[in-house]
Amino acid sequence: MATQIKASVLHNPKDLRIEPRSISPPAPTELQIRISSTGLCGSDLHYYQHFRNGDILVREPLSLGHESAGTVTAVGSSVSNFIAGDKVALEVGLPCGKCSRCEEGRYNICKEMRFRSSGKSFPHFQGTLQERINHPAAWCHKLPSSMSLDLGALLEPLGVALHAFRRSQMTQNATVLVFGAGAVGLLCAAVAKLKGAKRVIIADIDSGRLEFALQHGFAHDSYTVPMQRGKDIDEDLAIARKTAQAIGDVEGIGEVDTVFECTGVPSCVQAGIFALRAGGRLMLVGMGHPIQTLPLGAAALREVDIVGVFRYANTYPESIEIVEEAARSQGGPDFAKLVTHRFSGLEEAPRAFEMAAKTKDEEGRLVIKVVIDSSGEEAGSGSRL
Repeated sequence: MATQIKASVLHNPKDLRIEPRSISPPAPTELQIRISSTGLCGSDLHYYQHFRNGDILVREPLSLGHESAGTVTAVGSSVSNFIAGDKVALEVGLPCGKCSRCEEGRYNICKEMRFRSSGKSFPHFQGTLQERINHPAAWCHKLPSSMSLDLGALLEPLGVALHAFRRSQMTQNATVLVFGAGAVGLLCAAVAKLKGAKRVIIADIDSGRLEFALQHGFAHDSYTVPMQRGKDIDEDLAIARKTAQAIGDVEGIGEVDTVFECTGVPSCVQAGIFALRAGGRLMLVGMGHPIQTLPLGAAALREVDIVGVFRYANTYPESIEIVEEAARSQGGPDFAKLVTHRFSGLEEAPRAFEMAAKTKDEEGRLVIKVVIDSSGEEAGSGSRL
């Protein structure tokens, strides 16, 4: 028998409405989950602000949200490995499972992928900013009893960082540079550190975020990138070379082995190429400018590899292990600190999105990851954790 739930639904730019939806009991292979934690990310913000994400247009009302965790409330008749009350993280991208990419285990680049909160497939696959959803049990991951649901929601962006690490082929004792101290950049730095990097330096224009990274154990060193822009491409490249040299001078780091570029800003991509040693690898993690001018000669002559990263595949079990390892390690990283602001109730979603678009809140405190509790259990105002 269907029951009524509430959902946050985007109809136009910045036009979020609370609407009733009917939810049926879970199908035999599904779980019904009460969503208690959904983190807001850059793609959510693009949809909220512009009703599009790059070339992807929203064509019907859409619930946003995909970084999510919750509690199982009902179990399909064919599911034997979950029970009501289990805490789970949701992997919200459903590939076809049949194409060559899926057979290779690279289902993240399946052409038929349906991803919650994305406007790419149509009808759209509705996101997790709903009180409850039904989701295939095969794409749900049971959380340890000691892990909070907020940390469970962070497993999704952590999966991006882990996938980037795997594709980087980073070796033990590597020197790593991360551009961008937002949530994904911090997670890339954390994974590199936990996986044995000798030095991790994180670079950003925001000194407050860099201080956060060092204070909570996400990186060893930092560099504040100056706000400079040349009058033409030659001057831009000269500035990028200067930035790379200045980063190399931090604690005598010199050239680095691996760069995780998490901004998508052309000047950072350029500086990343110049900062690498011969044979190094630049990971394109950030989704920024789709067309860029890059010093490909400087990359090709030194056999610098430029490698794309898109979402993640087969990361959740290891991501859970990483979070547990970090909790045991001395000196961080402290993943729980990434959730800086939490809002209870779907009615608070507009305020949550406005907060997520800021770098600091009204009291001057950093905004890194904003989470919405849509379970309906604790309606109330937003708070800083």
